[in-house]
This record gives sequence, C-alpha cells and structure tokens, in this order.
Amino acid sequence: MTIRVAVNGYGVIGKRVADAVRAMPDMDLVGVADIATDWRVRTAVGLGIAVYGATEAAAGAMSAVGLPVAGNLGDLLGRVDVVVDTTPKRVAAANLPGYRAAGVKAVLQGGESHATTGHSFVAQANYATAVGRDMTRVVSCNTTSVVRVLGALQDAGLLARARGVLIRRATDPGESHLGGIMNTMAPEAAIPSHQGPDATTVRPELDVVTIAAKASHTQTHQHFWTLQLTRPTSREEVLGALRAAPRIAFVRMADGLTALNTTVELMRDLGRPRGDMWEVALWEDVLSVQGDEAYLTYQVYNEAIVVPETIDAVRALSGTVSDGASSIALTDEVLGIRQEFLPATVGA
Repeated sequence: MTIRVAVNGYGVIGKRVADAVRAMPDMDLVGVADIATDWRVRTAVGLGIAVYGATEAAAGAMSAVGLPVAGNLGDLLGRVDVVVDTTPKRVAAANLPGYRAAGVKAVLQGGESHATTGHSFVAQANYATAVGRDMTRVVSCNTTSVVRVLGALQDAGLLARARGVLIRRATDPGESHLGGIMNTMAPEAAIPSHQGPDATTVRPELDVVTIAAKASHTQTHQHFWTLQLTRPTSREEVLGALRAAPRIAFVRMADGLTALNTTVELMRDLGRPRGDMWEVALWEDVLSVQGDEAYLTYQVYNEAIVVPETIDAVRALSGTVSDGASSIALTDEVLGIRQEFLPATVGA
C-alpha cells in the first residue's frame, strides 16, 4: 500500500518533510498547502509539487499572482490518508477539527502541546503505541534528541537520572533578518525548561531536568549532560549502549570537528540536502565516565532532526508497518542516516 500524504505548511520543516516523503518508496506526496505566495511556494511549484491554498483566501492570492493552484486545503485532504501539519506553533491545533471532519490521520509537530493529540512520538521509544492512531505529535528537535540519547541508556539499564543544560540557537538561519539575539545569552525564565518534561510524555519513567538558554547564533543547538548511572560502569559500556540506538552519530574533536559550525560544514561537504543532519551528533572523545556518573555533549540540527521521526509517524498512523525497527531501518536507508560520517582511517 502506498500512503498518500499531504504537508500543510511549506516552511523550514514542511519542505524537508515533503522531500523526505517524495523519497520514500511507500509514500506519495499528493501536495502541499500554504498561505504564502513568495519564493518558498514558487520553489515547490518548480519542483513539480502540487500546491494548494491553505485557506480560500490563500488560494485566491496564489491565483492572483499567477501560481498554478491545485485547489484548497479541503480539496487536498480529500485525496490523502495522512496530513503532516508543519504550520507555526498553535496553528495546527486549530486545524485538527478540519482533519477529523475529512477523516484524515494527522501528524503534528512539537510546537503543539501533548494534550492536543494525547500522544507524543519518537520512533525508537514508542512507535508501537502510535500504530493505527488518528493523530500523534512528533516532539520538538531538542526533545527528540533527549529521548534518543537518554532512552538508549535507559534501555541498556544504565540511566538513573539526567541533568542537562541546553544552549539553543536564537532563531532559524532563514529568519535571521527578522530578529534574534546579538552579543548576549538569554536564560529561559523557568527551571526545568520545557524539554525535560516534554521528554516524559514519550518516556514517562525518565528522571530528567533541563536548563536552557538562547545564544547569539542561528545554527543548531548544543546539549551538555551530567548523568547518574545505575551502577559504576565503563566508558566503553556507555558508548556501546549509545551505538545500539538508531540515529545517534559519533563525531570527534580529534578529527577537527571542534565546534557547531564544523559539523554544519561537514554536512555540506557530504552533499547532504540543504546541509541537513538528521542524526544527533555526539562527541565520542569528549564523553567521560567516572564510576557511576557520565558526562557528554552533543549537537542537534534543529531544522532536520524531526524529519525521519515524522516519516515513521506517518507509517505508524497509517498502520502499513507495525514494527518500529522496520520503519526506522527503511527511513534511515532512504535518507542515508548513519553512525559515522567519516571513513575509517587506514589501520584503524
């Protein structure tokens, strides 16, 4: 069965999800909906993607500037099995009644609350609980990384509790001209920051506290974690647990990957679409284990990390693949997700 998919919102996440859907052998991107008439939508047209107006007014505006409009959002919903809503924060919640009325399953993003869907999703943690549901919410970029990394250690029976500090980018690179933080850092006003509690919507048993701040850069987030382990162990055992999980890649200071921008540049050199990194990039040679405590740091590419999770969520809701590991493997193979970005050195 080919899953017929719509993407509502062709922005930072939406355009990436649309491309990923087009790449999947078991999915068909029927069209995308938006309210804009600018270069973003014109790009979709140039790629041969059917464009719909997210509202009647938007469809009219698109027609007025000469864009080929396939119809409105209602028309698009009538042609699909699943809609991925990547609209701005809190817009998706208002769209849900329309999705329900159309009998279409819906994947929302982390800007919406857990209560909106009653289910939050990270593929490696709770794929099975999403199979056949009418809707789910793929958690935010930072929360996705928390569940991937801490979940791997919890699955290995190693994690007792986790305390993390997040240094967040100020805004997306494409919106840098609209405003942001310059020459300062702004702590979030509450502890814990929302990522820790949000991670427990996926893995309720996590004992996790997060503290966050926004810094004056636009490319990716960085996490620093102090982990209380269940017992004294070795660095090798902790690394082994992380390697057993999908979508965690290992980078090394020794390879010259010493800062966020170097990993961003590496993705470009590897020919990644838009320079995207779908994996959590964890610094292997920084990770330290002392008795029953571990310390680690990793990088989160906020524009891309949720894309593979969204693809898996589409499969789960549609019920075409009931096994999470099988869906993850297919998604990762098609996108080219891996644990090592660089070839092994001779004699290694």
